Amino acid sequence: MSTEHFGVVNTPVYRASTILYRDLATLESGDVPYFYGRRGTPSSRSLEEAITAIEGGVRTVVCSSGLNAIALAILSVCGAGDHLLVVDSCYAPTRITCDRTLAHYGIETTYYDPCTGGGIEALLRSNTKAVFCESPGSLTFEVQDVPAIAKVAHARGASVLLDNTWATPLYFDAFAHGADLSIQAATKYVGGHADVMIGYVCANRGHAARLAQTHDHLGIYASGDDCFLALRGLRTMPVRLKRHGETALVLARWLQHRPEVSRVLYPALEEDPGHGVWKRDFTGATGLFGVVLKPSPHKALAAFFDTLRLFGMGFSWGGYESLIVPSKLHRTVSKFEAEGPLIRIHAGLEDVDDLIADLEQGFGAMKAAQ
Repeated sequence: MSTEHFGVVNTPVYRASTILYRDLATLESGDVPYFYGRRGTPSSRSLEEAITAIEGGVRTVVCSSGLNAIALAILSVCGAGDHLLVVDSCYAPTRITCDRTLAHYGIETTYYDPCTGGGIEALLRSNTKAVFCESPGSLTFEVQDVPAIAKVAHARGASVLLDNTWATPLYFDAFAHGADLSIQAATKYVGGHADVMIGYVCANRGHAARLAQTHDHLGIYASGDDCFLALRGLRTMPVRLKRHGETALVLARWLQHRPEVSRVLYPALEEDPGHGVWKRDFTGATGLFGVVLKPSPHKALAAFFDTLRLFGMGFSWGGYESLIVPSKLHRTVSKFEAEGPLIRIHAGLEDVDDLIADLEQGFGAMKAAQ
């Protein structure tokens, strides 16, 4: 048993700003493991080391949110005058960050079709510094051919950044498939309990130094309390993901046969357009998926949502609780044709039969409202 922290199993919460030096010689040499709270404590170090081991990377830095991690990853490889390629199915706040904040600082963004694969070569410019991937994509769940993209990008000297929040490193090995920076909104499956805001970026050897430098220079920090909660969630993530995925697959198959449903967007389904790439590259599926309903008046849709009792209406996902929200698409390159309303479901840890019963009575209310 380790004697670190006096044998305490979990690294305690360190809330620190000032850290005292024992003498002037130590202060002048800087030869200490921790010297200022913002630049790391045992709480953040424990989480970063655990993540690095799971990711198979070289260096991890933690951030205050997933969006913070996305911006950090991009800024660690792009600067004024550089060009960035971003998948058109990305998380909406990623698009806002690129179009407003990064553009203000001279970074130009071009969006590309999520099904492009190796065809990304036609969009690369001499000043393209990075290709940003998110697979499966937000809301529409297209699966990207990350290895094909990485092969082309690396041949042209561009880095590959991957938002891997849906699969986590447990179900998709970012570095083995060509990513240089692996990004997680750890608020989701890493935290797992809907009570923490945190993100991280993990780097391979070629990107570790610049990532760490950018993280330090921007003063990015995650509190000891949030690191403690994320580390707690990390320990149970494998068993939770298994349950999330099993429940999601049952719900997805049940929804496929509902008369109110046009199609289900979930790569673990054999009928899904991205199933082949998912089966080749992923080792599992998690609990988030999309559903395209058949055309329905808004009052009927409201009746469906307002009648649900186990499915909460709330943003984010990855916690123990099941969630459902209507989705609004933000696409500029490849139009996604939805026959009717698009909704997003996160399958939580409740009993799957209870969840089905909840959806069934919601559809009953929808029918009555029509």
